[in-house]
Amino acid sequence: MKYRIAIFFLFFFSFLETHAQCAMCRAVLESEEGQTAAEGINDGIVYLMAIPYILVAGMAYFIYRKYNTVKKK
Repeated sequence: MKYRIAIFFLFFFSFLETHAQCAMCRAVLESEEGQTAAEGINDGIVYLMAIPYILVAGMAYFIYRKYNTVKKK
């Protein structure tokens, strides 16, 4: 069980240095002198991408916990 938790955290925190942009955003932001806007757009894309995964993982955890708890009498 400890290995599963360690692997989960390894994969969960491995996306911290990702950089993603759509083709249109990249074209607009490459023409800009300062790269602060491009970095902000990258951070926003990663933030928006991570939220659904966190929500689904939370729901899966609660479903798992619900079905695997011992019922007290």
